[in-house]
Amino acid sequence: MTKRWILVQRDFAIALLAIMPGAFAGPPYVTDDPEPTDTGHFENYLYTEGTHAAGAFSYPGAGVEINYGAFENTQLSWAIPLNPNPGPGGMGLVWTPLGGGIKYRFIKEDTEGWRPQVAIFPQVFIPIGAASHTTPTTELLPLWMQKSFKSWTAFGGTGYTHNPGSGNRNYMIYGAGLQRQVTEALALGVEYFGQTAATVDDQGSAAIGFATLYDLDQTWHLVASVNTGIAGDRENDRLSYNLALKWTR
Repeated sequence: MTKRWILVQRDFAIALLAIMPGAFAGPPYVTDDPEPTDTGHFENYLYTEGTHAAGAFSYPGAGVEINYGAFENTQLSWAIPLNPNPGPGGMGLVWTPLGGGIKYRFIKEDTEGWRPQVAIFPQVFIPIGAASHTTPTTELLPLWMQKSFKSWTAFGGTGYTHNPGSGNRNYMIYGAGLQRQVTEALALGVEYFGQTAATVDDQGSAAIGFATLYDLDQTWHLVASVNTGIAGDRENDRLSYNLALKWTR
């Protein structure tokens, strides 16, 4: 085999890897994933989201999420609302009114075996606006895992939420999802997620969601999801949607 032919094969392989869509969770899923943004790169979202409960839609929230790969296996994240009164958020919404965190992946995936990638993602959520004046600042410490098998990706995890305030309880969140890369540009997925009781009066809740991700090109992407409550306090007449334009660089 000639040196020139080896170089052609190498360049072809690099080009192929560059155009192959990566399998990932995170937005638009409520369940997050352990995969950090590549070191030195950005992964950003311009989003809108809202809920339908008690027979009416809430005023839609909008904002920007910025993710930056600061170091190897380490991602810095910020979510910044664009509307002045984004409300308290809620079950089935991906983006919080205002928040930030640090994702650190401490176990990498074994692509030839069964070992998943694993990360922690401590975050703080700060409610703003008149609709959130009684909502406390909360902190979340989750553990997320993910494993890919050809065109399929399984992901999930659980986390502890510190929820201060009179009548409130600290609670656990959990989620699991499955995504399939249908075409080079299109991925579809489903997830199940929920949380234990967050106050002394509620009983926890659970929901299912459906998501789609479409790559317009290597920079621009569309992501969307719809979720509905199936158990607990959010079961009746509760639906949420998340829609975003994602760009990477």
